[in-house]
Amino acid sequence: MDKFNSIKRASIFGVIGNIFLLIIKLLIGVVTNSQAMIGDALNSAGDIFASVMTFIGNKIASKGCDDDHNLGHGKAEYIYSMFISIIMFMMTYSIISGSIKSFFHPEKYMFSWGLIFVCLITIFIKSILYFYTRRLYKKHNNLLLDANSKDHRNDCYLTSLNLVACVFSLNGIYFVDGVVGILIGIWIFISAYEIFKKSYDVLMDKCISDDTKQKVYEIISRHKEIKNVTHFNSTPVGYQYQISFTIFVDGNMSTFDSHKIANDLEKEIDKEIEEVFLTVIHVNPIEID
Repeated sequence: MDKFNSIKRASIFGVIGNIFLLIIKLLIGVVTNSQAMIGDALNSAGDIFASVMTFIGNKIASKGCDDDHNLGHGKAEYIYSMFISIIMFMMTYSIISGSIKSFFHPEKYMFSWGLIFVCLITIFIKSILYFYTRRLYKKHNNLLLDANSKDHRNDCYLTSLNLVACVFSLNGIYFVDGVVGILIGIWIFISAYEIFKKSYDVLMDKCISDDTKQKVYEIISRHKEIKNVTHFNSTPVGYQYQISFTIFVDGNMSTFDSHKIANDLEKEIDKEIEEVFLTVIHVNPIEID
């Protein structure tokens, strides 16, 4: 439950921080007519939605196994991560279309030290949220936390670009505001694609990674009684996998001894490999010369 409580706290902190940033960005963006800042404000609105989706997805994923969901509710985090990516795609269109218009028909916007202040406050808050969620992601290996941490990091970079646009506006160069807005849109699109692809892969039952599969085979190799391994399969269960395979042992071995090998092996794999949620092993006899 530590994992789910950590994600819950991260999502709540994200909602609070992003609501504050949305308000100040939108106010200063409208007052100064800065398309880059307005685009940044829309990005914060998306961040609020992402944090809410993180909260809901985490709440559902934290439920254990039941009669209707024998492997638990872990895939909920990927479904809600996909929701986040779709909203981000929609935001990308809105931001880029408005910024292209601003680039070809640049409008003067009023330089304000408030723009600088908002940018610095955003970078400060987002840096704190990034390091916090990134630490939790490394600890729990959760896609929702990964998406949130990358979003916080991207906001730091994008707001830094806003600072560049502010400096150019101070010298009467306004088209940079549109360029920055376009860059923001592209950055959001790339982040959305990465989240969408990870979610899609799990929901479409992408197999376990080659590195993890190799770890499994290394554990199997410790058991010299196992002569061969076939029919290796894996199914995503949240951020983990259920794996199954068939082992071949000496046909003269007793049923008790052969199944003890399988049971011990299952426990070793489940204990030593974090990515594995459940191991199921079928035992077949083989004739030994």
